[in-house]
Amino acid sequence: GYTRYVDLVKPLIDGKEIFTTGMTFEVERCAKALEYARSGKKVSVVCSGDAGIYGMAGLLFQLSMKEGGEIVPIKVVPGIPAFVSAAAILGAPLMHDFASISLSDLLTDWGVIEKRLKAAAEADFVIVLYNPKSSKRVEGLRKALAIISGVRGSSTPVGIVRNATREGESAVVATLGTVEASLDDIDMLTILIVGNSSTFVSDGVIITPRGYEV
Repeated sequence: GYTRYVDLVKPLIDGKEIFTTGMTFEVERCAKALEYARSGKKVSVVCSGDAGIYGMAGLLFQLSMKEGGEIVPIKVVPGIPAFVSAAAILGAPLMHDFASISLSDLLTDWGVIEKRLKAAAEADFVIVLYNPKSSKRVEGLRKALAIISGVRGSSTPVGIVRNATREGESAVVATLGTVEASLDDIDMLTILIVGNSSTFVSDGVIITPRGYEV
């Protein structure tokens, strides 16, 4: 797995053979896992959140199918995605339809990301923003928030959660009009949830009503 994620589960893997890499070596990591599996070893590929959501599950299937030869049986173990953990910390912001969009343009052209942001904003989805900012990608988040703000009002709630359910967890409830003050504290360990036109804040809790009469 990715070094950071493997470190999180070290108490569970004492005595196991471990292979880690840094970021951007996902293909090499998955290829090594398949190599180990074909040699007869039982292999676990460690991801954060859920392996099928921005994780390694799809890449493992793709590589296994492309390489041919012996078929490696792959079992995807469900996990808890970061946006689910973040939503629980914020209250109930995902009670209605939502869209999850990664702002990383390493594998997706920025033009495609902008189209998705605009479409989700205009369709009034609650919007989950993954990979909002890194040391090299600093302007994408501002551009994304500007696109959403072009459709939604400044009072629209924005939840910002860093290190959800991990050590150092923090959460901020802001709005599209005030989120600028929190941008310096946002990094790749952060999830943003932008409400739809019905989302509101009460006693510090973000709620997106589903339509029940209360």
